[in-house]
Amino acid sequence: MNKIKEVYQKYPNLFAVINFLFFLYLFFLSLEMMGGSLKLFGKGFSETLIATTTNPVVGLFIGILSTSIIQSSSSTTSIVVGMVAGGAFSSNPETSIILAIPIVMGANIGTSITNILVSLPQINRSNEFKRAFSSAIVHDFFNVLSVIVLFPIQLATDFLGILARDLADIFAEVGGLHFLSPVKTITKPVVDAIEVHFVNFPWLMFIIAILLLFIALKFMVSSLKVIVVTRAKDWFDNILFKTAGRAFLLGLILTMLVQSSSITTSLIVPMTGAGLLTLEQIFPYTLGANIGTTITAILASLVTGNLAAVTVAFSHTLFNISGILIFWPLRKIPITLARKFGEYSVKSKLVPLGYVLVVFFIIPLLVIYFTN
Repeated sequence: MNKIKEVYQKYPNLFAVINFLFFLYLFFLSLEMMGGSLKLFGKGFSETLIATTTNPVVGLFIGILSTSIIQSSSSTTSIVVGMVAGGAFSSNPETSIILAIPIVMGANIGTSITNILVSLPQINRSNEFKRAFSSAIVHDFFNVLSVIVLFPIQLATDFLGILARDLADIFAEVGGLHFLSPVKTITKPVVDAIEVHFVNFPWLMFIIAILLLFIALKFMVSSLKVIVVTRAKDWFDNILFKTAGRAFLLGLILTMLVQSSSITTSLIVPMTGAGLLTLEQIFPYTLGANIGTTITAILASLVTGNLAAVTVAFSHTLFNISGILIFWPLRKIPITLARKFGEYSVKSKLVPLGYVLVVFFIIPLLVIYFTN
């Protein structure tokens, strides 16, 4: 015991890194468990909900709601791609594409709910929560602003559909590929083993996942604080996030590998809370993640070989690229909104909770109910 204590005192950073890696795995595991439990809850519901799309406006809010339920834009867009390929929306491929694209746009907003949930465990530590919540919601503000600007243009011109059809014509004959996600490789076997025991009790699995998430984040932040005392912050500043372009590529490549923007963007929330990163640094990273997450649906569409399905998948990528072209130069808008909202959320704990309920559930439910 004394020897361990001596080693710890001599190499505190080594123990902090080991501690961080262990709880990082627990963090990934809790996210996979959360997603698995919500899919047990709501995947069938989401598929039914998506199938009820009657017009583009309803489709947008169905995309928000269904993705908020299953917490995966990749899953939502893959479901949409499969439905388009199977003619679930309409026997006319052009109509299917027009109805499907707004769902994909809504999915971009819905996926950012995971980031916000990840920031909540720090709610009792004002400064950390302000930073963490701001870093979580900047992703949301970018997606919402992109939809506000691009959705009316899409309704009027179908520009995403037109551009995506040209890309689809080039790639439609390409066979499907499969990317191996390292995160899923190390977590999915454990989640599958756990899931078997909770098929009839997904709510209990969700509660356990939330508890694990809170525990993982608490100890991740503690470990990060120890690491930050050394030169880890310089490593982030001078290497990974040295320039906006480098941060963008990091988010893009990581998300392509992991195949989940929820995981890669949620990962930086506790890091920002711990003071390792700033909003200005993580903003381009989230934009890269937004592009990277579209790869899953593209691969799924290429497997179908259906031209309309490939078109919808590419429209997701083109939507994110269009949003980046607009809001990268205007990045001060989403960053300022996120920072101000983070400051406001510290004044009342009901603000972030109310935001989640209103934006991701109440508004979409009301729009879907009254429009249909």
